[in-house]
Amino acid sequence: MDAEVDGILVAAHELKAPLAVLRQLAFVLDGATLHDKRIKKDMINVSERAIKQVNDLVKVRRLEEGMFVMEPVAVREVCDAVSYELRYLFNEKQQSLKIHYSNRSRLVSANRELLYSVIYNFLINAMHYSDVETETLLSVKDSGERVKVMVRDFGPALPIDVWREMKRGWIDKPLSIAMRPGSSGLGLFIASRFSRYMGANVGAIRHRDGTSFFVELPVSKQASLF
Repeated sequence: MDAEVDGILVAAHELKAPLAVLRQLAFVLDGATLHDKRIKKDMINVSERAIKQVNDLVKVRRLEEGMFVMEPVAVREVCDAVSYELRYLFNEKQQSLKIHYSNRSRLVSANRELLYSVIYNFLINAMHYSDVETETLLSVKDSGERVKVMVRDFGPALPIDVWREMKRGWIDKPLSIAMRPGSSGLGLFIASRFSRYMGANVGAIRHRDGTSFFVELPVSKQASLF
């Protein structure tokens, strides 16, 4: 791991404690008015998402230790769990999250914790860059000897250089995505590193009206025995 990326991960680890304090302070705020309660709720949600991303960055550093075990994972169950966690955020932003399953292979070879983070980061990315009353589609389908999990958004086009890095299969370091303002590319960096560790293919498809990010996971050998 190069020094620049390692420095980012060290900094992320140092941010975890103050973020936890901010979250706790938000909990004890006395929201007297509806507006205050809304601000309190937003502070808690933002701090929790930031802590989750910091935790993911710490996991990136731990990948080299080989501590994340590969096992048969029910891919639909993971998608259901992530979408359940994030559905209220889509509702708050007046966006819709649609889910479509067509995969016959139900078990994939993965680490559930890492796969959850990959799908979570794809969905957060889609939600952040989609407009009000737009739709995000989470789909799962068979793709040869693999299962493809795809998140389709209708945000700004993905720059060609970022698309090429995703097509290569991984992102070396967090990138600033020019056509998606405010993005550090942390979510895509995390998703690509976790996917690579799991032996999964990761990539992106550019559309005229948005982007599809996907991860292709090997079908579990245990599933093939049945």
